[in-house]
Amino acid sequence: MSARDRLADALYGAGWSTVKKLPEPVAVRLGRTIADAAWKQRGTGVRRLESNYARVVPQAGPERLAALSRAGMRSYLRYWMESFRLPAWSTERIAAGFVPKDLHHLTEGMDAGRGVILALPHLANWDLAGAWVTTKLGIPFTTVAERLKPETLYDRFVAYREGLGMEVLPHSGGSAFGTLARRLRDGGLVCLVADRDLSASGVEVDFFGETARMPAGPALLAQQTGARLLPVTLWYDDSPVMRGRVHPPVEIPESGTRAERTSVMTQALADAFATGIAEHPEDWHMLQRLWLKDLDPAKAPGARERGDR
Repeated sequence: MSARDRLADALYGAGWSTVKKLPEPVAVRLGRTIADAAWKQRGTGVRRLESNYARVVPQAGPERLAALSRAGMRSYLRYWMESFRLPAWSTERIAAGFVPKDLHHLTEGMDAGRGVILALPHLANWDLAGAWVTTKLGIPFTTVAERLKPETLYDRFVAYREGLGMEVLPHSGGSAFGTLARRLRDGGLVCLVADRDLSASGVEVDFFGETARMPAGPALLAQQTGARLLPVTLWYDDSPVMRGRVHPPVEIPESGTRAERTSVMTQALADAFATGIAEHPEDWHMLQRLWLKDLDPAKAPGARERGDR
């Protein structure tokens, strides 16, 4: 393990072991302090976040974009402070920490026994939303995690999410799709963060007027299993409670090839994501390159994303 990898592992380990013990007001202030310090340094991530916001809010001038990126970093650090503390939260705190709209789209799909896929962008705290599903609704689900380096860091993330009641599959290895399909055919729930493709095989979509690439997995799973595909968007307000919305189902087109149907469905997901992101851009934690114009064509998108991180 390199010195950089050891440092990353140690920092995340310290976060989960130390931050979760802090009183909540102290953790909130600490997160905001770190966010403001990182924003003032204007490192690669902050500059990329601001560039991405320029696509989402094209009418924004430099002052507006700077304010958005500062709010975005505060939102991003709120995500991390909450995530470090989630394992220590009581079931009551988790249940009270998230209020979604239009939950009936999920509960009706589960009651039908056909399986449900929830697809989310990197908005607010998807881990908290997942913990709320397993705790408040009592519904276990399966998700996929990118294999991080070093392996010890990946293991920390898997243990963290499994501790919240999630079944976590590795993104690489080729077996995740088959396992997800089996869970859905058994009437289960699958949750996938789906606004950024980690491979070169994603689906091109129009996203805020430019071409981006998003994963085909959610649409392919819905076609193969008949599961209900639901976009979900999340946001923060000025309270300790996170908000969210379960959007109407993305329907499977009645005609076209599998690739054509997948393209139509993935575009529908992108449109739903764009609606939520446009309403709450500061809660979109996209500190990496996303649009094809920003990607180096000499490298695979997954490699470029890892380099950004």
